[in-house]
Amino acid sequence: MGLFSGKVVIVTGSGNGIGRAHALAFAKAGACVVVNDVGGARDGAGKDQRAADAMVDEIKAAGGEAIATHTSVSDLDGADMILWSALNRFRKVDVLVNNAGILRDRALTNMSTAEWDSVIDVHLKGSFLMSRAFARAIKTQGGGGYAIVNTTSVSGLRGNFGQANYAAAKAGIYGLTRVCSIELEKLGCRVNAIAPVALTRMTEDVPRLQQMGIEQLGPQHISPVALWLASDLAKDVNGRVFGVHGPKVFEYRMSQSEGLDAPPGGGEWTPEQLAAELPRFALT
Repeated sequence: MGLFSGKVVIVTGSGNGIGRAHALAFAKAGACVVVNDVGGARDGAGKDQRAADAMVDEIKAAGGEAIATHTSVSDLDGADMILWSALNRFRKVDVLVNNAGILRDRALTNMSTAEWDSVIDVHLKGSFLMSRAFARAIKTQGGGGYAIVNTTSVSGLRGNFGQANYAAAKAGIYGLTRVCSIELEKLGCRVNAIAPVALTRMTEDVPRLQQMGIEQLGPQHISPVALWLASDLAKDVNGRVFGVHGPKVFEYRMSQSEGLDAPPGGGEWTPEQLAAELPRFALT
């Protein structure tokens, strides 16, 4: 009996990298896993069903149970097909891990609208479509003990050069996580997010990560946090974001300064007063 025995878990983008580690970990913990991956390149180009199919074969060879889906989370029909495949095979869903993503890095002044749209569609729109489909399913199922684990990024929370599209999508996922954690609580569903840093094909050209290597920054460090957030061990954890950098785990929080209730002397603020009082109302 594993931590997820009898549970059905959907993991998007689970043919490679962090998603693959998630799928294997959930299967090892007893879950029936829905492996979703279109099998595209890092930039989202192309399709290849073999990535998801090979993942399913590996899970089954280890004694687990899994099915593969190959549709994209970025369009309505694709997202709905993933959910309905889970319901058709396993008759229910319990956990959704929104992990699918692509990269199309470019400096802002050189970024095309296609590069912007494609990244927003997979990361942010995909997380929305999958979360909505999942929420509608558990609303029909009733009960509780459900969980969504989203994937944001340090790029979205703190910014990174050349990733306006990716950072905007990941910042949006932070907001989506917060809202869904409030709205879905009444359905017995918790919603949290992880912000991982790992050496995968998405980050294989980052020199610093290459130097640290797979042992220090491999996907194997990320999945335990995803499993914890998806399990009853985190039944009191909702609407929060945890960073995972190798074995290091920490929490991100939005901060608000104490501020000033009014400008000195009352009345309305002037630009000059705001400039002068910045140290008093802003975060230090």
